[in-house]
Amino acid sequence: MSDRADDPMLRVSVVGTSCSGKSHVAARLSRATGLPHTQLDAEYFLPDWQERPTDEFRDRVEKIASADRWIIDGNYSKARDLVWARATHVVWLNYPLPLVFRRALARTMRRVISREPLYAGNRESWRRTFLSHDSILIWVLATHRHNREKYGRLRAAPEWRKLPFVELRRSRDADELVAHVETMRGGAPAGGSGERK
Repeated sequence: MSDRADDPMLRVSVVGTSCSGKSHVAARLSRATGLPHTQLDAEYFLPDWQERPTDEFRDRVEKIASADRWIIDGNYSKARDLVWARATHVVWLNYPLPLVFRRALARTMRRVISREPLYAGNRESWRRTFLSHDSILIWVLATHRHNREKYGRLRAAPEWRKLPFVELRRSRDADELVAHVETMRGGAPAGGSGERK
């Protein structure tokens, strides 16, 4: 784990390749810090997996990011400038593909079987998962390497070089980060491991 988490985390952007566990880590950090947590997927998707128009999406994100304290998880490049311009930290889940794909498969199967409602009432399905070009499993395989390289470049880019990145390379790093934040805040352990989502 990076050592750049010693300053107070007031506005935290949690990013990483799809299915790396962004929302789970963000929720754990939210419990540990008391910061409100927003999933960008919930702001972006409309019923039937329709995408919210970009201008409307950016307006919603700008309103959320303008607050004094938050944790926002999601990779949306169309709103990254709004989030990172206000962020005090970026937590980057830079996990290896075998771990991410295992999580993607387990999570998707659980959602398909349970019919768990997601953003705007959308649900995963057998057809969408295994018989569609929109399959999250295909997406994970196709974008994992690109996303890791992209965040490496962004981290070094002049406009973001001063933004503290906390890079997590293993599930244990997430546990250590949460424990560290709890220690700094003087709170009770939030519990859980970084093995989901």
